[in-house]
Amino acid sequence: MSTNTITAVEVVLPGRVEPDGLQITHRELAGPGHGQALVRVEASGVSFAEQQMRRGKYFDQPPFPFVPGYDMVGVVEAVGPGVGAQLVGTRVAALTKIGGWSSHLLLEAADLVPVPTGLDPAAAETFVVNGITAWQMLHRIAGVRSGGTVLVHGANGGVGSTLGQLARLAGIRVIGTASARNAEAVRALGAEPVDYRGDITAQVRALAPEGVDAVFDHVGGPGIVDSFRLLAPGGTLVAYGSAATKDEAGNSRLPVLRLIARLLWWKILPNRRRTHFYNIWAGRRRADRFRARLAEDLGAVLDLAAAGDLEARIAARFPLREAALALAAAESGSVTGKVVLVAD
Repeated sequence: MSTNTITAVEVVLPGRVEPDGLQITHRELAGPGHGQALVRVEASGVSFAEQQMRRGKYFDQPPFPFVPGYDMVGVVEAVGPGVGAQLVGTRVAALTKIGGWSSHLLLEAADLVPVPTGLDPAAAETFVVNGITAWQMLHRIAGVRSGGTVLVHGANGGVGSTLGQLARLAGIRVIGTASARNAEAVRALGAEPVDYRGDITAQVRALAPEGVDAVFDHVGGPGIVDSFRLLAPGGTLVAYGSAATKDEAGNSRLPVLRLIARLLWWKILPNRRRTHFYNIWAGRRRADRFRARLAEDLGAVLDLAAAGDLEARIAARFPLREAALALAAAESGSVTGKVVLVAD
């Protein structure tokens, strides 16, 4: 291991605090060890996961205090033994779950995915966790064919807007829920907007009387029943969150466990419909296979973005030291796309 050190700037979540309770700290990082790379972070996202974490509501978050940051894009500055020197200077992306809100990170080199040349770091960042999630749910789980119809909840959000674009590229019709003020933004991505404050079931039935081939639902809560009922025979409900329960008091795991139990119950019934709870970390125990699948899927999304086939929806860029303002903006409900922290 190198004896050289670098001082990293980090944003720490000390406990259940409001966004302005985030703390800026400094930590000494040693040089990269065997199989590691030192990455200078250029961009990290502010996702719904961090909004849940500050409430202590994310399903498997670590104990406080910790550094949030579910994903990042940056440049490799140094590598440890066992890693090819040619990686130095390469722009890479990685899933981190925590730690991304930092100026520098030590990561396993095997977890890094190259970012195509010319793709803006902040733009690339919007497609890391969002792109992997959207690609895998659409292509690996739901498997909707060209000519099919899907319902995407939160179609103007990070995952929703990416998923809608990927579906349209695959020749799939997209119906997307959003607020009325975001209807044009949803329509601009090629989807048919539905006002989530109205009767979603009636609006979707008017557009797809026979039901839809897949529903992608991050909301959970009681509305998951309507999502299931909107499926056509043979359709798939993919749940990937429980946003409706983020402010519920009590054990943070219970809403997710209740949701999974409901999906399992539907799965065993003879109803000709499929259900699935999506977890981006599923299969991680088989590390080589997990990494290969992640690199393939994220690589495909980043290639589409570099080619101009996917539009990066950046709601705002904030310097790392203004993470509190960034988190408040992301939680305000007034932004379209993803809030991104960029290097100071």
